[in-house]
Amino acid sequence: MMNRRAMIAAAAAATLGGGAWWLTRPAPGSEGLLPMAANAQEATGSAEPVEITDMVLGDPEAPIEVIEYASFTCPHCASFHANQFKALQENYINPGKVRFIYREVYFRGDLPALWASMIARCGGEVRFFGITGLIFDQQQDWARSQDPNEMVQKLMTIGKTAGMTDEEVGACMQNGALAEALASWDQSNREVHNISGTPSLVIDGEMHSNMSFDDLAAILDAKLDG
Repeated sequence: MMNRRAMIAAAAAATLGGGAWWLTRPAPGSEGLLPMAANAQEATGSAEPVEITDMVLGDPEAPIEVIEYASFTCPHCASFHANQFKALQENYINPGKVRFIYREVYFRGDLPALWASMIARCGGEVRFFGITGLIFDQQQDWARSQDPNEMVQKLMTIGKTAGMTDEEVGACMQNGALAEALASWDQSNREVHNISGTPSLVIDGEMHSNMSFDDLAAILDAKLDG
């Protein structure tokens, strides 16, 4: 039986010629849950294009803009959201000091990160950050699965926990136009900011790698004081 790394690598290698759609091709055994991936070429030709928008928290007029680039399968990103992000939200986002933008990253071959992103976004803007929190909180469970069917089922369960119906999560995971749009959007974003690892923070246009909350607060306070 393939281990998880080999399984994802095989799925990616088999579809490198398909452009952005390599991200949505199924890993072995997942075709039943992801028929949109199996019929990628048809989906790209017939589906309406999907516009991807930034997911944002905070006052639009906040003096500081923070963009986080994160992958749903990244353990450091899960730790960031369990710790630094909560403090950032309490001390800077909610008081109107920071406008926070969250952008998902799908490095080549990381289909699970894309699947998780689809579930988060299919919940709509109101539910997005709540579902994102659940996905990160349960990352040790769903992301470690050796079975892509089980992985997708667990992500769908997270969506239903957040209030989505069976029909909504099923349609979400078959939305080929959404998957293609997310893949293209991510590629464009990473080229703009030269993202090579996660989490990465862009603070008022300046790139920063992962850091403690104290270090992050020091950067933000210096900007506010200046």
